[in-house]
Amino acid sequence: MNIFKFFFKKSSETKQEVMKKFLIVGLGNIGDAYANSRHNIGFQVLDALAKDQEVKFETEKLGDITRFRHKGRTFILLKPSTYMNLSGKAVSYWMTQEKIQLENVFVVTDDVHLDFGSVRIKTKGSAGGHNGLKDIQEKLNTQQYTRFRFGVGGNYAKGRQADFVLGSWTKEEESQLIERIPLATKAIVSFGTDGINNTMNSYNGK
Repeated sequence: MNIFKFFFKKSSETKQEVMKKFLIVGLGNIGDAYANSRHNIGFQVLDALAKDQEVKFETEKLGDITRFRHKGRTFILLKPSTYMNLSGKAVSYWMTQEKIQLENVFVVTDDVHLDFGSVRIKTKGSAGGHNGLKDIQEKLNTQQYTRFRFGVGGNYAKGRQADFVLGSWTKEEESQLIERIPLATKAIVSFGTDGINNTMNSYNGK
């Protein structure tokens, strides 16, 4: 084979692979104190997906990372180690590192404005007072990235939001998470294989 054709073909295949790579970001705070908190639902969803795919996270720069392939797509799972307020730093770094297109980024986060267990997928929008989303928006300089909002409810007194989201799930909530988290993992896979529009139609409102 002509060496020029060989390298041209290799370059072309690389570009195709880049278009099939997806960065899935689960937001949360590192440390045992936060492991079972409502604010860490992003970590919990990614842990469940990694378990389903039989892959394990490894600590790398700015976060824990693992990867799996499904139907020709590469899913890169990221749990930032920056703490919630600096999540954008990790997202920006890994987007650059892996050459991830903005439309192939999917962020899983908690939302106190949604009833517990409800989900909403959007391709753009404000941070809604969420510090993790706010930092991602600032670091990427755009609101146009896909986010999966997992409702944690708003059952807290005025001025106690921080205590609520950093608090642990109730026993009742934990029992319901057994059904709701698999819904989230399926939505992530759907995002990469079926596209954002089909995924929103299939999972929003469930």
